Amino acid sequence: MGTRQTDLQAQTYAERERLAALLAELTPAQWDAPSLCAGWRVREVVAHLTFPFRTKPLRFVAGLAAARFNFSRYADTAARRDASRMSADELLRSLRDNVRHPWQPPGGGQVGALSHDVIHGLDITEPLGLPAAPPERVATVLANADANPRALAYFGVDLTGLTLRATDADIAFGTGDDVLALPAKDLLLTITGRRPLPAPSR
Repeated sequence: MGTRQTDLQAQTYAERERLAALLAELTPAQWDAPSLCAGWRVREVVAHLTFPFRTKPLRFVAGLAAARFNFSRYADTAARRDASRMSADELLRSLRDNVRHPWQPPGGGQVGALSHDVIHGLDITEPLGLPAAPPERVATVLANADANPRALAYFGVDLTGLTLRATDADIAFGTGDDVLALPAKDLLLTITGRRPLPAPSR
């Protein structure tokens, strides 16, 4: 395993450990609070984060087929189902017991696993006012988005003419004349459609 792959894996494990520690301190009301994922509470986001750890490939394919191969529909159905049948303690245990799980999203590799956890971690921590992932970890996710245009296209955010620059990490991408300078976590929230694009400054 190369150095970069090892580092990405270590960051993924660290992010899961960080989220598990935060979730362990949540009140029942916080578990039921709205997340940044439309229509999902915190518990649905955690159910989604941990879904790959308890889903066999054949079950995944069968569920995707039942959703007419619409991944968003399938993910929503699965998250709501698991959040309704699993307690907060069971959801937390599912994360804690799988900190070092080798799951990677199809075609996404280890950086895809890290991106999945960091982005959905922000879906939980931002509305609750909890700490975000370290800027350097968020910057790793942003760097992957810059290298993979399809990662941005998925969210439908138009960044034409913009240069995005983090104020707290060594990351910038884009070649536009309009500069958008924000903390790394806010850049990630923006390019994933969680927040509207603020007005750029020259």
